[in-house]
Amino acid sequence: MMQMRTHTCNELRLEHVGQSVKLVGWMENVRAVGQNFAFVVLRDFYGTTQIVVETEEMMAVIRDLNKESTISVEGVVRERASKNPKQATGDIEVVPSKIEVLGRCRYNSLPFEINRSREADEQQRLKYRYLDLRNPAVKKNIILRCNVIAALRKAMMEHDFLEITTPILTASSPEGARDYLVPARKHPGKFYALPQAPQQFKQLLMTSGFDRYFQIAPCFRDEDARGDRSPGEFYQLDMEMAFASQEDVFAVCEDVLPPIFAKFGTYDIASQPPFRRIKYLDALEIYGSDKPDLRIDLTATNVSSLFEGSSFEVLADKTVKAVAISNCTLTRKQIDKLLTDCEVQAGAKGYWFKVDEKGDLAGGIAKFVDKEAASKLLPLEPNTLVLVAGGELATKLVGVMIKTFGPACEGHMDKERYEFCWIVDFPMYEIGDESGELEFCHNPFSMPSGGLEVLLKAERGEIDPLTITADQYDLVCNGVELSSGAVRNHDPEIMIKAFELVRLGEEDVKAKFPAMYNAFCYGAPPHAGIAPGVDRMVMLLAGIDVQTLQRVLGDDVAGHHAADGHAHGQLGLVLHQDAVLGLLQTAHPAGVGTIVLLLHLVAGQNGLAGVDDDDVIAAVGMGGIGDFALTAQQVGHDDGGLAQGLAGGVNDVPLALDVGLVCHESGHGFLPPIYNNVCFTFPCALAKIGTEKAH
Repeated sequence: MMQMRTHTCNELRLEHVGQSVKLVGWMENVRAVGQNFAFVVLRDFYGTTQIVVETEEMMAVIRDLNKESTISVEGVVRERASKNPKQATGDIEVVPSKIEVLGRCRYNSLPFEINRSREADEQQRLKYRYLDLRNPAVKKNIILRCNVIAALRKAMMEHDFLEITTPILTASSPEGARDYLVPARKHPGKFYALPQAPQQFKQLLMTSGFDRYFQIAPCFRDEDARGDRSPGEFYQLDMEMAFASQEDVFAVCEDVLPPIFAKFGTYDIASQPPFRRIKYLDALEIYGSDKPDLRIDLTATNVSSLFEGSSFEVLADKTVKAVAISNCTLTRKQIDKLLTDCEVQAGAKGYWFKVDEKGDLAGGIAKFVDKEAASKLLPLEPNTLVLVAGGELATKLVGVMIKTFGPACEGHMDKERYEFCWIVDFPMYEIGDESGELEFCHNPFSMPSGGLEVLLKAERGEIDPLTITADQYDLVCNGVELSSGAVRNHDPEIMIKAFELVRLGEEDVKAKFPAMYNAFCYGAPPHAGIAPGVDRMVMLLAGIDVQTLQRVLGDDVAGHHAADGHAHGQLGLVLHQDAVLGLLQTAHPAGVGTIVLLLHLVAGQNGLAGVDDDDVIAAVGMGGIGDFALTAQQVGHDDGGLAQGLAGGVNDVPLALDVGLVCHESGHGFLPPIYNNVCFTFPCALAKIGTEKAH
């Protein structure tokens, strides 16, 4: 007997009939059919077993128990008279001789029915996550995640990768999002940063002489919630290889991932290597997206010539792209509904026309289209629907159209498979929307294709820097970006030249990335890597839509994450005068560009404990902070008076009252660190990277 039982609730079969057993678990349901006769469903982690109560003594034990109480059952296994083929243990039942209550559920009613928790309100599910996870349908996703991670580890080790854990408390560095900071108790005014990714650590490992590295790495980013990423933290299969090229990384991923997708996925068909390679610009031109879903056979065509000088001014003399959908049976109402959905996603209006059964153009904007000219560009067979997008957002809109109409039009999407592809040849540079000047397009530390020579040509004006591509790549599966990776720029000379083209120099690189730059100066190997997202991978394997990624997060057991980035539960922060003053006074020496101080009160509390307007204003002035954003909820202050005082004592002070606990409206914060009972986040620390304001 182990863990108080002889068998699990999913273990007993006909061969166990006549045996004395002991089961433990939750009392999922009770169906009384007589004074001393009842059917009890006992559930544990593994499954369910039916218990048949037939005596007054046993009935007395369960009669007053609420569902979800934990019990121990000792009894004899017997064959069921009426078997249940839908239940793994449906051929048997247990007749108890002893029932012991282990943990009583005190509530007559539950927040939601356990086995139907996925239909409950999301906020309730997160608040009672421990009840939600009792639902086998929910629990199976966490089991899946565990099995996938175990398989990934095994596969990586079989490819001679070493699993090396990198630091969690580290220094801040300018990356793609804001940092989470942890105060250093022994170094007042200084902070650790939680890593947004182990990027620099793994490159330093390659410089240290390690050949193949991986880990299941936690990443922490203070950024707005996304449909396909848990706010605050997520996990990735982080890997790096020394003396490696892009093709070396591709070979490992193409060897590791397809068997895992075929074994654990909802669909048992996965792309076999080599995965299709698509150039970045080609992906935009053909699919309208750098994350194409290759299960869909729809593509985009440039039809700008059709609308040159057109009387339809919306599309006249603009970039116009079209998607032709053969054998389309959608009604006008269905088409308009789907186009509205596309408009919401892309921020641009789409149009349409169709070829009717007779081969004539009809509907939508048909009167503005010349059939003869259109037939030279598009396959205009009868019953073909043509979607049209124009203007600056034409590419984005046709990408959304393809992914929206593909699943809706029969015969144009082979859904039950996993289709991988590599997106390659990303642009190294772009013209910034705001600056109007040359900027890095994606990862500034990717190796430019052509190395130093191509950068020198751009510097001399022999080539357009916008034509330079980077040895950077994305791994896409079913329209979801699983990962980005790159061949790293390991040569300090090439690195400096790449930065000089965007008006930065050696001192800028040294200041922002001192450890990595200095290490490369001691001789670094060419190296390359990638980091597929574990949560997105499990989402695809579970067959779950991208908007419901929250449901597969294995570390969301406590329910402390929410889709909008807010904390859950009865969380209250009591602010004391010393804590506020201490925080403000220590912030200035840290050199922090912007501080967001979140003031939130325990339910029912009126006003801050021991803090008044003068204290806050004086502290801000004493700290000498240039850019200070204060948010508060139910602060009990005179809003106007406080705003006037702050504006008078501080340069450039935005004030926002009645904003949520984590300043959701300003885009700041999720589960930020706690410092002397003060909850706060910083966009940057230890180096004044830039200035962010709350509003």
